[in-house]
Amino acid sequence: MSEDHCTIGNVPKPPAADGPPYADCVLCREPTEYPESYKGITLCPVCEWQEAQRTACSG
Repeated sequence: MSEDHCTIGNVPKPPAADGPPYADCVLCREPTEYPESYKGITLCPVCEWQEAQRTACSG
């Protein structure tokens, strides 16, 4: 029996915006690549990468 503790799950990403206005990052308030109309948590590329590093399996 093998369990993969590193898998977060199948979390859907918001669709990329075609252009402005962009949604603000919920952590740093910088513009994201997601449309302002998206309902849900949006992260800028930097915060998205940092969050992935923080939650990644360390070994």
